Amino acid sequence: MAKWRLSTPMVATLAALCCFLVYFRALGCGYVWFDDPDYVINNQAIRSLDWQFLHWAFTNSQVSLWMPLTWVSLAIDYHFWGLNPFGYHLTNILLHGGNVFLVVLLADRLYQPVTGEPETSMSHGSLFRGGMLLAAALLFGIHPLRVESVAWITERKDVLNGFFALCSMLCYLAYVRGKRADRPGCQLWWFYGASLLWFICSLMVKPVSLALPFMLLVLDWYPLARVRSGEIKRLLLEKVPFMVFSVAMVVISLLAATMQGSFTSVRSLPFAMRCLVAGNGLFEYCRLMLFPVGIVPFYVLNMAALTMFIVKTVIIVLFTGVMVFSWRKRPWLTAGWLLFVLPLLPVLGFFQNGEQAFAARFTYLGSIIPTLFVPLLATERGTGTRKTVLLVATCLVLCWYGAETRRLIPVWDNSGTFWSRVIDLEPLGRAYQERGLYNFDNGNAAAAADDLAAAMEIARANGVLGFNLVAHRGKVLLALKRYDEAIVDFTEAIAMYPDPRYCYQRGLALQSLGKFAEADKDFQRAAGDTRPIKWIEPPP
Repeated sequence: MAKWRLSTPMVATLAALCCFLVYFRALGCGYVWFDDPDYVINNQAIRSLDWQFLHWAFTNSQVSLWMPLTWVSLAIDYHFWGLNPFGYHLTNILLHGGNVFLVVLLADRLYQPVTGEPETSMSHGSLFRGGMLLAAALLFGIHPLRVESVAWITERKDVLNGFFALCSMLCYLAYVRGKRADRPGCQLWWFYGASLLWFICSLMVKPVSLALPFMLLVLDWYPLARVRSGEIKRLLLEKVPFMVFSVAMVVISLLAATMQGSFTSVRSLPFAMRCLVAGNGLFEYCRLMLFPVGIVPFYVLNMAALTMFIVKTVIIVLFTGVMVFSWRKRPWLTAGWLLFVLPLLPVLGFFQNGEQAFAARFTYLGSIIPTLFVPLLATERGTGTRKTVLLVATCLVLCWYGAETRRLIPVWDNSGTFWSRVIDLEPLGRAYQERGLYNFDNGNAAAAADDLAAAMEIARANGVLGFNLVAHRGKVLLALKRYDEAIVDFTEAIAMYPDPRYCYQRGLALQSLGKFAEADKDFQRAAGDTRPIKWIEPPP
């Protein structure tokens, strides 16, 4: 009886289709008022595809990053879809599905030297091998940590960067395979040049892929087995062009972030504390990779949990030591750990940017190859029974991942669902504040008043209550005709920052209560400034 045989493109297509079905729900998501306005809604630059736009895209670093190809991608979407979020989400899902397709091809190539199969045997393989490739791709593609990268329009840069990085790795593997087959030099250098070009493109989307040359060196060691005595220098020379562009991107990124003032100062966060932040972040990334429960779209750096940061950092250091010293017996463990950590180094806290401690989206590139190594457990002294048990267990895990991913996608429906998720798991003052503003803008003033009251209570407890929050709560109370309470809030806001608009709004509340003389004084102080209250950047 003939064995079932599956071609690699068939498996890749099936994996991409499964991902599209899992993420189909994201097509109904809208915008999240957290970076989406800067990237799309209020970004006038992307509304044209001309030379002026290209000049802007390649010379602008308005979000502390130089990412011209991300802007080009969003401009193309705007050309076809305008501000309809459907099109942007569709592009994200298609790009992610394409990445999953490429992940199958990458797994196919990387499994060859491990399983000992000849280069020519990979176009068609056994049903078990097809299951390995499919499981590897889906472990990456439908993992709940991918939701943030796929369902958030702003994170177009993750899926697009992943596409270019995967193309670069595949071309590099074709180059290595050609060298082993003694192909003509022109063919080899075409693949090498293509790999370098795709790498440069990935950097122009998001600089996280600057670790790629070091990842290629790890792959040279395992599973490609290219690291031999006397050949290390040649392998390093191969990576020099890649490293040159990595260094250039580091310089550009540092300059852009410095000009925008986005780095947390060393005085505010000393180096020792940054190491603890990095250790905590890496620990959480590992935990969420294995047990993706409690994923929050906004993690705030909380140095009050310093003891736990120390404990987690110690665990990570010890775990890293175990992984490194396993390089002889289980090289796939060492390689998998290095390939996971390297892309995370730029975002681990050593260059702390803003108040976020870590983010699910940062795992996109670093998760690709380590998840490919998981199915190799079935090939390590694997009997038929062991293979069956591992595949069944993998299927159960994938069902769980898929269900959890589907459950998390609605978090990205709008700002209300986004901040509600944060409040459910980490009731931050900012989360109540942002949800309150969202509720008011969408006609739910009563809910907005409750949220802003909660935000003010938390801010007062932390000693950071600002005039913006108080004034906005006053605006909401005025809309609810709770005039006495509105007057109290506007009076407090004026004491902190005497903006004419606050005086005008308090005058309206006083007038509604029949206190015309006091209202006239406020109207005089407002000097005709009847503009609506907006969030005001405090003076330096």
